Amino acid sequence: MKNGEKIRLNKYIAMTGYCSRRKADELIEQGKIKVNEKTVKDFSREVSNQDKVTIFGQHIFVKEKYTYIKYYKPAGYITTKHDEKGRKTIYDILPKEVQNLKPVGRLDKASTGLLILTDDGDLINKMTHPSIKIPKVYRVCVKGKIEQNDLIHWAKGIEIEKGKIAYAQAQVEEFENGNTVLTVILRQGMNRQIRKMADITGHPVISLKRIQHGCISLTGLKKGAFKYISQTQINQLKKYISKIENNNIADFLYLNINS
Repeated sequence: MKNGEKIRLNKYIAMTGYCSRRKADELIEQGKIKVNEKTVKDFSREVSNQDKVTIFGQHIFVKEKYTYIKYYKPAGYITTKHDEKGRKTIYDILPKEVQNLKPVGRLDKASTGLLILTDDGDLINKMTHPSIKIPKVYRVCVKGKIEQNDLIHWAKGIEIEKGKIAYAQAQVEEFENGNTVLTVILRQGMNRQIRKMADITGHPVISLKRIQHGCISLTGLKKGAFKYISQTQINQLKKYISKIENNNIADFLYLNINS
């Protein structure tokens, strides 16, 4: 954010990583946000980095430099900071130096693979916003032999919950020992989407690993390890997101798929 540049208050809050723009709008409506010590309820309010923005008395601000990592999540951990049920979370095993970063999306407890974590709230918002549809690629092993009709069913859409239609592109990689290995591409972010689609079509998931999110892949990581993402890669990712936002990418060509 350039010095003195003015942007909408909800976008500013999202850029700090405090919460999403939608949640920021809720906080504005509830009168929980102050700008320069004055409560704001105007959704069109613009602020710059010279303004003092506080939420519940906490001063928040857009950082000049952000941190980005890719992490190979192992099975058995949920993707959240705190859990009311006392389940183990990724923050129980992440090193202290990256404990302040937030995940870009989630993986369920049994799933493994790529998680991007950052303190860049604007990037998190763009990569998870349902209108932008940043692709995620998974390597999935399911029970039984998947037929072409099943894949067509997945592509056309399956009602996984009342009123919720899930879509996925999938292709068969191999069939061995009575199970099918698939590459699956999602552009949605529904809870346990692949598992529910697989259950409905009679092929329960045996294992599920995310291998790519946008143009960031799992390549070079061992399970449980993390790696800092270079600024060059982040710049490439942001250009990629911009092209999707502007409909300049007709389809998603995934890279490093055998990682």
